[in-house]
Amino acid sequence: MRGAIEGLGTPFPLRDGLPGVLLRGVSEAPLEAGTIHGLLAAFDDVLAPILATVDNIDAYLDPALTPADFLPWLAGWLGVELDAQWPAERVRQVLAAAAETLRWRGTPRGIAAAVRAATGVDPEVSDSGGVAFSPQARGAFPGSPDSLLVVRVPPGTDLAAVSAAVASAKPAHVPHRVEHLRR
Repeated sequence: MRGAIEGLGTPFPLRDGLPGVLLRGVSEAPLEAGTIHGLLAAFDDVLAPILATVDNIDAYLDPALTPADFLPWLAGWLGVELDAQWPAERVRQVLAAAAETLRWRGTPRGIAAAVRAATGVDPEVSDSGGVAFSPQARGAFPGSPDSLLVVRVPPGTDLAAVSAAVASAKPAHVPHRVEHLRR
């Protein structure tokens, strides 16, 4: 049959669900085309890959096991932006780190995790912690209400890639600056 995957059977052949009256004369020999048994065998060939996929859906959701052509879909589902130049193993590493990155999103720890996942370097993250809060009504703000996020990375690190990672992990209203560490 055209389109069937050689050797891939189904764990639930459709003919097993036939009433007894239609099973008369069914043997383990190949079924002839044109019979109800042949029709059911054709459906089994079509359904076998679908059943195999459904039975193994957990492997599709694991970055280490999913097929390489499924990685972009998984990244989109997790909201992770990928660089088209990354090899599949790098994409798998980034997706495996996504849970940690998303858990701490918006915090210095989460921003560091996002930069580490995107570039492979450990950044220094400084957050001014600025918020508009006062313990008394109409009172003065302690410190500076202006927030600023500064991320420093080793020399030679691609600042554009770091900036993109920071922008995706930080709160949208917080301005940020990316710079190289001074030696």
